[in-house]
Amino acid sequence: MSANKKYILWFNELSIRDIPKVGGKNASLGEMFRQLKPKGINIPDGFAVTAQAYFYLLEQSGLKTKLRAVLKDLDTANISNLKSHGQQVRSLILHAKLPADLEAQIIIAYRQLEKEYGKNVDVAVRSSATAEDLPDASFAGQQETYLNVTGTKELLKACRECMASLFTDRAISYRQDKGFDHFEVGLSIGVQKMVRSDKACSGVMFTLDTETGFEKTVLIDGSWGLGENIVKGRVTPDQFYVFKDTLLKGFDAVISRQLGSKRLKMIYDNRHGKLTKNINTTAAERTSFILTDKEVMALAKWGVQIEKYYKRHMDIEWAKDGETGKLFIVQARPETVHATQSKNVLEEYQLKKRGTVIVTGSPVGTKIAAGQAKIIKDAKRLSEFKAGEILVTDMTDPDWEPIMKIAAGIITNRGGRTCHAAIVSRELGIPCIVGTENGSKKIKTGQAVTISCAEGEVGYVYHGVLPFVIKKTNLAKLARPKTKIMMNVGQPDIAFQSSFIPNDGVGLAREEFIINNHIKIHPLALLHFNKLKDPAARKKILALTAGYKNKSQYFVDKLAEGFAQIAAAFYPKDVIFRLSDFKSNEYANLIGGKMFEPVEDNPMIGWRGASRYYSSNYEAAFGLECKAMLKARNAMGFTNIKVMVPFCRTVEEGKNVIAVMKKYGLNKGEQGLEFYVMCEIPSNVILAEEFSDIFDGFSIGSNDLTQLTLGVDRDSQLVSHVYDERNAAVKKLISQVIKIAKKRKRKIGICGQAPSDFPDFAQFLVREGIDSISLNPDTVIKTTLAILAEEKKLQRRKK
Repeated sequence: MSANKKYILWFNELSIRDIPKVGGKNASLGEMFRQLKPKGINIPDGFAVTAQAYFYLLEQSGLKTKLRAVLKDLDTANISNLKSHGQQVRSLILHAKLPADLEAQIIIAYRQLEKEYGKNVDVAVRSSATAEDLPDASFAGQQETYLNVTGTKELLKACRECMASLFTDRAISYRQDKGFDHFEVGLSIGVQKMVRSDKACSGVMFTLDTETGFEKTVLIDGSWGLGENIVKGRVTPDQFYVFKDTLLKGFDAVISRQLGSKRLKMIYDNRHGKLTKNINTTAAERTSFILTDKEVMALAKWGVQIEKYYKRHMDIEWAKDGETGKLFIVQARPETVHATQSKNVLEEYQLKKRGTVIVTGSPVGTKIAAGQAKIIKDAKRLSEFKAGEILVTDMTDPDWEPIMKIAAGIITNRGGRTCHAAIVSRELGIPCIVGTENGSKKIKTGQAVTISCAEGEVGYVYHGVLPFVIKKTNLAKLARPKTKIMMNVGQPDIAFQSSFIPNDGVGLAREEFIINNHIKIHPLALLHFNKLKDPAARKKILALTAGYKNKSQYFVDKLAEGFAQIAAAFYPKDVIFRLSDFKSNEYANLIGGKMFEPVEDNPMIGWRGASRYYSSNYEAAFGLECKAMLKARNAMGFTNIKVMVPFCRTVEEGKNVIAVMKKYGLNKGEQGLEFYVMCEIPSNVILAEEFSDIFDGFSIGSNDLTQLTLGVDRDSQLVSHVYDERNAAVKKLISQVIKIAKKRKRKIGICGQAPSDFPDFAQFLVREGIDSISLNPDTVIKTTLAILAEEKKLQRRKK
């Protein structure tokens, strides 16, 4: 090999075609620096030490023969063997001297970077393996990164350490598993000007939802200080979701904000030869978001630009400079988990029964696993772990990967959905629950546990081995019926996953789930917070609304986010939101609710639904719902949202509610806004002609309609044998209202439980000519098949 060879390539000299020379990470940086920086994406300058430099070192020092000899009897299944061999290989590389001409080229390049950024410029030194960041193999995190490296001495040391890190235990194990030859993979080094995120914040961004593969969103995680804490799982970061379609149309597209605890931040530490250190964050930092909405959307736009340029979903690292206030992109690579998954097969994990919950956390993926728990507190005990066990630990780092790949599931105390444990679990396809806080204390080694990531935004660890099923459906072979098949969705956190089930939109989106699980506070307790006397309620409200001077705005924002997440999942299909339909006893159970709610003998037919909205005792609270709906439609751009009024006893009530909605800015017909009414009281059927004069359509609520038609308390065991939606009287009323709706050219659907429970009831609705049937997600496939069969019969009869 020529001693005069050029071993340094600047970012402006590189393109994506240079992966064999500088690895995927550096090639991508060069491509973006040349093509996307001119279009407004900020990328710090730097250079790559080529993979040829690494091979040059091996050749000049005679290391290749020595390394082969060490690795000859490597056994990655034996943790002790792996650790011993890895340590020997790294030691050989660390003690090898860089060739003089290579050293000189690195120093000259660093001096050039000093001319651009100043004397002793601080740089990040990162590995970039020549086989990494390919769509089907993610080597990211397999090698080391060194931050705040200053001066040529420290730089040369970091370069040697980077080269040695090609043989970390996890990198050796990973290559062996993926079938890569250890000596075919080269290592390039990226040297890039540091962004002073130690004085601000940093994080990661994915151009799809990492858990479900939902493609229309950008996920952004971030925490205070340098970004290593997020990747290592040391902190629970802030999390933001941005909807691409409305972002590109200029709307406020942040559809979800989740405040992380962010207890640590990594900053510079130039004393005693250290490069960085962790310090505790302040109370103000922990209770405030790291980015403004404007900054979140700016990052998301860059993410979409990068995704569009590369024509694939991307995994991106970003940083904010605390000295300039500017945002930067510091890395981008292909997303590797969902890129290789089939979109034609729907896989659903479902628990057959729930058990005693031990701990909860953030779920990674949507699977379920069961097995014996094994608590491993530090890397020295990795050899104790056995295949098929559930790994329980504080947090993982890349050294843990050899045992992670044989685990049935993983539970950590710390970390968010983009931490190391989450990334690796996703790639391995095993369920993982991160951020349990005390999982390693509450779970005992040898204890049988079930971990479920299949229940929405909360991951559950249950005591014992619980039965579960895995349903697989080939969507490519599923025909679409003439009758619209919509879904009942209440929880925003399952909306993305549910959207993959073949559907025509959402026929019933329940506000109650959002209010109960995400807001948790009675709206009047927020409006009249200063009058609230319950000290426990006041304390809880202050904690939940931290950062909100106007407490009622918390209700509006959180409800609008809930609307937006569900509307985004099904966009641009119709999503029909039913206005809040708590009974007074249920409202009273919200934080601060008891002060504002009456005690009713029969709340099921008491102060609920429409009668609340125009009442002087509740109208202001209902106004918050209207403001949230208006925000989701007008400010956030979700004009696919429709409004449905529940439990509307009389036509006059309907008119009153419409007048109140208008007062708060919701006008029927404006930007396609439609008002529906629940058909769940016999009066709705008897006066269907009159209700048609003021509403755009009906949605049959078979649960209450059955209860009120048969005079049966649906919660009473004593008369439960009488309760049947298929009773002739109920079916006669449903048939009648469908005919009237058709005559008056009003939309008519059903969102009650009956068609989900009884496929023959769904077939009856098809025969009656209903427009749409809204089903629980887990019954959509089987009911669709029953409807297709019924439509086929009807077609034959017509012939």
